[in-house]
Amino acid sequence: MLKNISPLISPQLLKVLCEMGHGDEIVFSDAHFPAHSLGPQVIRADGLSADQLLAAIAPLIALDTYAPPVVMMAVVEGDSLDPSVEDRYLKALYDPEHPIEVVRIDRYAFYERTKQAFAIVITGETAKYGNVLLKKGVIQ
Repeated sequence: MLKNISPLISPQLLKVLCEMGHGDEIVFSDAHFPAHSLGPQVIRADGLSADQLLAAIAPLIALDTYAPPVVMMAVVEGDSLDPSVEDRYLKALYDPEHPIEVVRIDRYAFYERTKQAFAIVITGETAKYGNVLLKKGVIQ
């Protein structure tokens, strides 16, 4: 057991976070996301909401300050978006020194970008559009 590491973070996720370098991306997906068919390594975090897991990893990694570090899927035309999902994620990732803005991209562009990600973490998140991609930065 390690001190000061959230028990929500599995050994596999901790290893992946450590192996990632500056500019590498990791996706924290909702429970409906087609993670296994997209290619990168997949880590399961069933039963945990995405914001719980984001809050657990936030103290461990720096987000990119040179490119948008947080990307989410844009709503499909005719569908609805629950703004509280983004609010929960931003609250979990809150860093007063580096305010975060979310960039939203088309659903299929998000899938394509996910194929290049370092890893996908499937959470137990059930909210629609509950997928978020993080770009790792450098410790300042």
